[in-house]
Amino acid sequence: MAVMTCRPRLPRHILRTVQLRRCYSTPATVSVLGKQYPTDQTTNITSSIIDKVGRNLYMNPSHPLGILQMLISSHFRDFNSMTGFSPIVTPAQNFDDLGFPPDHPGRAATDSYYINRDLMLRTHTSAHEVEVFARGERQWLLSADVYRRDEIDASHYPVFHQMEGARVFSADANGKAELEEDNARLSQHLARSKIVIEDVPHITASNPRQDVHDPVLAELVAHNLKLSLNSLMLTLFGDRAGVGEGEPLRVRWIEAYFPFTTPSYEVEVFFRGKWLEILGCGVVQQQTLDRARVRDSISWAFGLGLERIAMILFSIPDIRLFWSQDPRFSSQFRAGEITTFKPYSKYPACYKDVSFWLPDSGLHDNDFCDLVRDTAGDLVQDVVLIDSFTHPKTNRSSKCYRINYCSMDRSLSNEEANAIHAQVISTLKDRFGVEIR
Repeated sequence: MAVMTCRPRLPRHILRTVQLRRCYSTPATVSVLGKQYPTDQTTNITSSIIDKVGRNLYMNPSHPLGILQMLISSHFRDFNSMTGFSPIVTPAQNFDDLGFPPDHPGRAATDSYYINRDLMLRTHTSAHEVEVFARGERQWLLSADVYRRDEIDASHYPVFHQMEGARVFSADANGKAELEEDNARLSQHLARSKIVIEDVPHITASNPRQDVHDPVLAELVAHNLKLSLNSLMLTLFGDRAGVGEGEPLRVRWIEAYFPFTTPSYEVEVFFRGKWLEILGCGVVQQQTLDRARVRDSISWAFGLGLERIAMILFSIPDIRLFWSQDPRFSSQFRAGEITTFKPYSKYPACYKDVSFWLPDSGLHDNDFCDLVRDTAGDLVQDVVLIDSFTHPKTNRSSKCYRINYCSMDRSLSNEEANAIHAQVISTLKDRFGVEIR
């Protein structure tokens, strides 16, 4: 269960559910992972995204993402840890099989990357949930790269990595006994540990159990989920939370809503003086298990973003660094060790603004950000909308964006930034037909 809302977002404009009209022609086919796919009006995958597909950073044992992935896998040592699933899925796998409503914003072409109307890049690892349950897996972890169109800043990137886990129990006396035994074991472990848990009731009117679930079993499963993840928080943060010596780790549970679980929760950890959202989780919707033909069973699941936690644990300030091939970055990490990243880049930022009248069809922020990524790559640290204006007489609308050009590995001259910015403006005019102000 890789939660769609795990990553906090800055305030955004209301998402449009249709692909904006572009002023350039789309090639008849697009190549992803060495295979050609036909394109259509839905196609919006870009070359900069295609170049990242198949990099599999989380599978490198000496990369921060790989170190974290192995740490979580080692904690759940009895779980089957799986990788290698193709990132190309159908919208049905990504949304319908998990109970996403037809009007969910994640379906929009402004939020997701489509190869064509029938295929897309997964936006979360849960796209494989039904498939894995159908294999008969009872306790499993799944790690993979996922793709979402997003703003550009130090904590957002269109390609990131998720890890999710699930555990299935029989919905009978045997399952109840298994849950009671495991809950007792985990409760004893946590009682001996330095941890303070701010909990919420397992099931409430605002966070209800599913009608098809036995009330006692639903409580036991929700409790087992919480105990299991509190134990994981101890593994990840117990000695690293930055609290005073002898002080306990503080974990906080919050009611949440996700389309594919109920009841649902978010987990936060008090880390170096502030509460940080770590993951989302819940009791799997029974319809998901039904689609996988997993009968007479009940399951919990959780999902987390590897980059988000790795940035916290390794003190990595910019998400772009995970993609760096500079040895000054990669040489700082070793398999099985959590170390503090030592910054090596103090290169100054170079700000450039671009202001333009919008075309009649409009222009979504994520379309602009994709264009900037395609043109300037990782030389852009962030993009901020600094002005939005509608002319009172002509009713024409304009936007002004500030682009922060800043290399992670070298000093970027003003002349270089000017040349890249000029290319951004030229591509903006060619691709979307905007009028520069």
